[in-house]
Amino acid sequence: MKRLQFIALLALGACSCLQAKEARTPDSACYELRIYHAQDGKLDALHARFRDHTMQLFERHGMKNIAYWVPVENSGRRLIYLLSYPDAAARETSWRAFAADPEWVSAKAASEVGGALVAKHESLLLGATEFSPAPETVAAGGVFEMRTYTASPGNLPNLLNRFRDHTLGLFSKHGMRHLGYYTPLAGQSGAGETLIYFLGHASSAAQVASFAEFRADPAWLKAKAASEAAAGGSLTVVDGVKSELLVATDYSPLK
Repeated sequence: MKRLQFIALLALGACSCLQAKEARTPDSACYELRIYHAQDGKLDALHARFRDHTMQLFERHGMKNIAYWVPVENSGRRLIYLLSYPDAAARETSWRAFAADPEWVSAKAASEVGGALVAKHESLLLGATEFSPAPETVAAGGVFEMRTYTASPGNLPNLLNRFRDHTLGLFSKHGMRHLGYYTPLAGQSGAGETLIYFLGHASSAAQVASFAEFRADPAWLKAKAASEAAAGGSLTVVDGVKSELLVATDYSPLK
């Protein structure tokens, strides 16, 4: 009798987990990946402006600060950061209000007495994939990795399916932490062909070791071969996988 009760409890627990998974609310937020290239000698001043003014003003105007990074190898004096908004329309409203805020106008002017801090910037609006974790629930540490995949023609859905059904689980198996998986919104550069995602690793050495184990894993080799056979070839273009190691700034919410 006790054995039957135990089996019933297991079945009930499995059912509850399945229902919770199915009931997960899709992430409809608009994300924005921004990359700033600081003027020569101005990166520290740019950090100070974000730390002391910009981040607080972003939050005031409805922008959520998710993470701020610099590349491990940063010869380009870059600052890379990720924001989120309720939707794309809210993003436009927030930026207009931010740009007109007297506190921002004053802080920007004071910081640029000796010249502009930013030489150029890039912006890309993103949507979360169905399997992307909520950024605010993830703890990381160590180093981060930004990876960009360019799918071969028509194969982005197949690439996303492979990530959902196989890759994510294997990443976890080999010690990688999932921070977010995104695709460009319609009308953005790379829309319909690009996957951008962020991982966490204990260290740079751990990143190398984890990917070496992942690439040699029989389960990965099987999933990769099956997905490419079904698609008639590679799911990414030649040289279509880019990777860059990042470290969090001292003021980044996600560390």
